[in-house]
Amino acid sequence: MPGVVIQSDRDPWSVRALVFRFVINLAGLFLADAIVPGIDIGDTTSLLAGTAIFAIVNILLRPLATFFAFCLIIFTFGLFVLVINTALLGATAWVAGQLDLAFSIDGFWSAFFGALIISIVSMIASMTVRGRVTRG
Repeated sequence: MPGVVIQSDRDPWSVRALVFRFVINLAGLFLADAIVPGIDIGDTTSLLAGTAIFAIVNILLRPLATFFAFCLIIFTFGLFVLVINTALLGATAWVAGQLDLAFSIDGFWSAFFGALIISIVSMIASMTVRGRVTRG
């Protein structure tokens, strides 16, 4: 159709997109460690491995959690997504602990504020990239 533009270059599973999301999650976890008391990531190896675990947890569990909590997400105008993100970050810390990584989160509120920081970093990065793509 004339006038219809299809953006096929925005594949969310491309290597470029996956690396971008990994770097953004890495930055978010790094900032959460620096800002939130109760989040402790001991070394660079644990940060890298924790980011990889966080990505895998998000790929596997986020769709299920979103599906089962759909009504709560709608009822809370999307704020329940923060609780889902908190649970996913907690699951990441649990898996990292099982692998003896120096990656720990002390309780719900530390995980909540860490998830909030990661979400904010991700949102800012997405807006920045989207703005650069649409202008260019």
